[in-house]
Amino acid sequence: MSGNSAESTGSVDVVLVKGGRTKIRYAAELLSDDGTRIAVRAPWAGNAVRDFGFVRFEAGDVFTEYYWRDRWYAVKEVRDAAGALKGWYCDITRPATLSGGELVIEDLDLDLWRSADGTDVRRLDEDEFEESGLTERDPAAAAAAVTALDELEVLATAEGGLESLLE
Repeated sequence: MSGNSAESTGSVDVVLVKGGRTKIRYAAELLSDDGTRIAVRAPWAGNAVRDFGFVRFEAGDVFTEYYWRDRWYAVKEVRDAAGALKGWYCDITRPATLSGGELVIEDLDLDLWRSADGTDVRRLDEDEFEESGLTERDPAAAAAAVTALDELEVLATAEGGLESLLE
């Protein structure tokens, strides 16, 4: 394993950074870390219901989250309190870092949702991405972010595509 990986399971603090500031921090159970992909599980970390219109995140929901040290995205499998799959919420991020019990992810504004039955695949927050100024500040990162969103959309529309990332 690399020096940037955990030897065993336990707990970590997931730290989501956006625009240089911590957007949210929450405790998660570290399920696995193979040196490239990190998997954690955590209950919905929001203080209230978040209703997107196409999905609601609420108390009791459980997120199994997959982060990569070499990819520009994270994939979060979302289940309700009874264990029924709601779908996958994918964040476009810089590659993750895990150090000192903190899993740090830099959110790049772009997101993708895929419903459990695969009938609803939608790109999200493209307007926020444009407004972020990343294209001007860091063109290479912006290009990597758009490429990652395109790759995830292809996987989300292919039978078993997203699931293949999580095996």
